[in-house]
Amino acid sequence: MNGYERITAALKGEPSDKIPVMLHNFMAAAEDMKVTMGQFRENPGLIADVFKNSVEKYGLDGILVDIDTVTLAGSVGVKIDFPNDSPARSHNGILDSLDKLNDLKRVKVEEYKYVQIWLESVRLLKEYYGDQILIRGNCDQAPFSLASMIRGTEPWMMDLYMAKQSQVTELLEYCTDVTCQFIHLMGQTGAHMVSNGDSPAGPEMISPGMYEQFAMPYEKIVVDAAHKAGLSYTLHICGNTDLILEMMVKTGADAFEIDYKTDMHKAFNILKDVATFTGNIDPSGVLACGTPELVRKKTIELLDVFSKTNRFILNSGCALPSITPEENLKVFVETARNYR
Repeated sequence: MNGYERITAALKGEPSDKIPVMLHNFMAAAEDMKVTMGQFRENPGLIADVFKNSVEKYGLDGILVDIDTVTLAGSVGVKIDFPNDSPARSHNGILDSLDKLNDLKRVKVEEYKYVQIWLESVRLLKEYYGDQILIRGNCDQAPFSLASMIRGTEPWMMDLYMAKQSQVTELLEYCTDVTCQFIHLMGQTGAHMVSNGDSPAGPEMISPGMYEQFAMPYEKIVVDAAHKAGLSYTLHICGNTDLILEMMVKTGADAFEIDYKTDMHKAFNILKDVATFTGNIDPSGVLACGTPELVRKKTIELLDVFSKTNRFILNSGCALPSITPEENLKVFVETARNYR
């Protein structure tokens, strides 16, 4: 089986010849080639080359094409900083009050430079690998996360408690349209799978009840848009998601990229028959800063649980830091390849 076939089998709950491996590694992959984030984000050909190098170096089954976590925010007018040595970032929202929702302009995200660069890098990778390696085109922020950047994190949290329900809904519907635009465009690149991150929607930021009311329904709309385009879908939420895993399943996502803080045994029991688990080794404490022996130990602990289901893709729990050692990643992949 090739990489595309292994990951596709995992998404369908079918057996494969080896445990499939995909890395959330755009920063580490760029560092591997001594490419700065400033160079990386500006050149789709270079982005493609960085991921090709990673596939060949570590023997990966899939590529998670990620660039930063603020591209959709930038497309709607949020001020973005572009450091040369780290991913792009935002600091403040653009909407002082939900009373000013009419100030938000309807946008076409394809008109934003960095959306185009992201899409072109995915197209180049699909053109190169065809159906040999699975290409997952990440589509940046899910609606709740994008809303938090438009308003700013603290004001958005206050809005959930104090603003008019109709205004909160209106902003989330605006953000859902923006996210779905990116999903639709990513589908045109030939990507096999799409995904979004919705990290502020996790229990470390809001209650499970708020997740169910303000995040899950809009995640479901995005998942439905992906499926309508014929694409598999992965949802990522940072932090410990123990309290919302059963609700996350109701979005209809095919897979969940789960943070290392989530209990692996609970995740196994909830997901094993209904969706694919992607993760969830600690990217910092284990893969970036741990010894090869610790990487092997933690990987075997995870495999001992998830080898009992076909619905599993080995990955880190979140994006790998740029300082992640080559030796640790090789041990990570080799442990999966040799696991019995």
